[in-house]
Amino acid sequence: MEDERLWPDAVADALSRFEWAFRQPGRDLNASQVHQPALEVEDARDDLEDAMRHLPCGARVDLGRLVKRIDDEFERRTLPDPGRMSEWTAGRWWWWRIRER
Repeated sequence: MEDERLWPDAVADALSRFEWAFRQPGRDLNASQVHQPALEVEDARDDLEDAMRHLPCGARVDLGRLVKRIDDEFERRTLPDPGRMSEWTAGRWWWWRIRER
């Protein structure tokens, strides 16, 4: 179950990965100086989605506002992937975007 990935400060870590990525120019949206599985912006977005499922209503709305801004910027700086969506990415549109690596 994916929710088991959450840990104390998971939301802060995910937000900081986006902050780092959005400082990079163009479509170069790496979440850290090194490329590492589970540390990419798509993984950070998964963490935010998991957290929102568990937050009380008020906190979920507040985080949702931040996530909306993140999603808008991520969508602006990436391109749709014209390939076939997999079962694994269904409902997780952020995995179905093209960005520079």
